[in-house]
Amino acid sequence: MTLPACRAVYYDAATTMSEAARPSVQIPEEPQSASAREPGAGSDPGLLWDFWYPALRSSQIRGNRLAAAMLLEVPLVIGRTKDGRAFAMRDSCPHRGMPLSYGHFDGKNLECSYHGWRFDACSGRCFEIPSLTSQDKLKVDRIFAGHYPCEERDGFIWVFMTAPNSRLPAAAGLPETLPPAPVLPVFSEKYRITHLACYLPTHIDHGIIGLMDPAHGPFVHQSWWWRSRRSIHQKEKRFEPIPNGFRMSPHTPSSNSAPYKILRRLTGEPTTTMIDFALPNMRLEEIRSGNLWFSSRATVTPIRRDLCRIDFVAAWNIFLWAAPLVLPIFHFFGKRFLWQDQQTMIRQAQGLKNNPHLMLIDDADRPAKWYFALKANLLESRRTGAPMVHPMDGPVTLRWRS
Repeated sequence: MTLPACRAVYYDAATTMSEAARPSVQIPEEPQSASAREPGAGSDPGLLWDFWYPALRSSQIRGNRLAAAMLLEVPLVIGRTKDGRAFAMRDSCPHRGMPLSYGHFDGKNLECSYHGWRFDACSGRCFEIPSLTSQDKLKVDRIFAGHYPCEERDGFIWVFMTAPNSRLPAAAGLPETLPPAPVLPVFSEKYRITHLACYLPTHIDHGIIGLMDPAHGPFVHQSWWWRSRRSIHQKEKRFEPIPNGFRMSPHTPSSNSAPYKILRRLTGEPTTTMIDFALPNMRLEEIRSGNLWFSSRATVTPIRRDLCRIDFVAAWNIFLWAAPLVLPIFHFFGKRFLWQDQQTMIRQAQGLKNNPHLMLIDDADRPAKWYFALKANLLESRRTGAPMVHPMDGPVTLRWRS
């Protein structure tokens, strides 16, 4: 399906919220050629390239099965070779555009279902075109289907989404030239891990600032086991800059949340939590109490400019002996939590269709302002080659009620 073109968006560190978030509003323009509708050509969907993104759960790829996915409006075909190595290619044959995910994969090579062109799965290089004769001069080995670095971590298949029109050599040493794929921090040899996900019909910017928003909890996530309007009180938290992001410094977690109270009672020791946000889309949280810990990562994964997905993974060493009981309970409450966020984004999307003027306030929305400034400054650094300027000069204390 061809997506409508959208008005270009320029991210400025000093821009207002309404200007920076407008890519979430789809405004079709005049029809364009197919090449102009390619990601990065003729429109700016406000997405960040040259980062790792989770494309699929590892469990979705079994044997020689191929799976279709999409990241940053780029269609992908993902599989695993017979030696267990995950790969990602653009899901489009360079001949006539047939999705390669409809093709045949033998554990090493991928064959297009239309004309039988064959590609090496780990490089995307074409090595056979059955229709060619001995008189043809076409140099087959110079033809590539788009190929992207791919790694497996924490039960996810991660794809490094290189910028449109960039050319990375398909050399065996390529992964060493890239930053490592993200790994969830764990703090003991024995632990449990689980995954959750839900789709959000909104632009990545709204998904991310919703993920980091500190004030919506008592209204969106009202429940006896979490928070309510009656639990609202003033909070004061210290933030500090980290590379490509910011950190809510280690602190005693909110007294109005039942899970934190339970953890303190289990250990009899102080409980601390630390929350990081880092570009392009990642929120990490660590909760520690004595020798017990809980670690989670939530990423807002951009699929299209009007659709993203929360990919959540958590690991812990609490109640390991009761895992058959704890896991279903965690999934029940976790799914409920994500469903509440999803419903909020669905409702907000209705209002954003009218392209309203939006605003950010201090101090509750300061993290959102930092996010927009980080994004703008990164893009400016890449454009000029100058070092990226962090929007935070040093530690900052924010105060809000929630």
